[in-house]
Amino acid sequence: MTAKVLVERQGAVARIVLNAPEALNAIGPDMAREFSRVAAEVAEDPAVRCVIVTGAGPHFMAGGDIRCFAEWLELPPAERDAHLGALIADVSAAVNSLRTMAKPVIGAVRGAAAGFGFSLMCACDLVIASDTTNCKLAYCQIAASPDGGGSHTLPRLVGVRKAMEIALLDERIDAARALELGLVSKVVADAALEDEAMALAQRLAGQATGAFGRTKRLFNASLENDLATQLEAERKAFVAGAASQDFAEAVAAFLGRRKPEFRGN
Repeated sequence: MTAKVLVERQGAVARIVLNAPEALNAIGPDMAREFSRVAAEVAEDPAVRCVIVTGAGPHFMAGGDIRCFAEWLELPPAERDAHLGALIADVSAAVNSLRTMAKPVIGAVRGAAAGFGFSLMCACDLVIASDTTNCKLAYCQIAASPDGGGSHTLPRLVGVRKAMEIALLDERIDAARALELGLVSKVVADAALEDEAMALAQRLAGQATGAFGRTKRLFNASLENDLATQLEAERKAFVAGAASQDFAEAVAAFLGRRKPEFRGN
């Protein structure tokens, strides 16, 4: 059976590829289980210093596999609920790994990013989008509500009122509008997407990735903490960073007027 999720390594960069192009990479049970496992493994791999998440073929991800939903609707309620619960638990675990891993996660997005594909795009730390990208939250369109962390990340990216508009009106958002809203970091020509994403990933992987991890944790906590709690978290993170080899290397390089050689620790 063809793997539903591929992992490709290029130096310190891991590229996670959602691999069901014939179905627009719609996620079903097999892909969800593999994605959860792969995301956890990459998060724990010290050799990986930056991660790219993308989809095979001309689309990022068109959301959940509606064919599976149709099959499950024929089951007794308890069995149907168990299948849906397991699917959502796996996609939630994958998103949690991406959000909490101490390394940058780049979304390389083209074509459709709908449903869980939209939530997954929002879960990435940075997003490079092809000019073919079109986004729809899409859940309410099928009488469902968001999963994959979309209800957490989207309001933090665009504000609650705009997030509500995106969810309820469910209008298509093209690449240019996604850039205006802050849903993506950069828009490039479709043919350049892979090269642009890899160039950014290699750039980040060669820097002080331990500092990226601490910064990521601080930013993710910032909207939950009060000022005093956040200031204390910043103090602890800075002190921990000052004990790292990369910090010592940065100081020595600055004083020696040379480029630092970071190792990610």
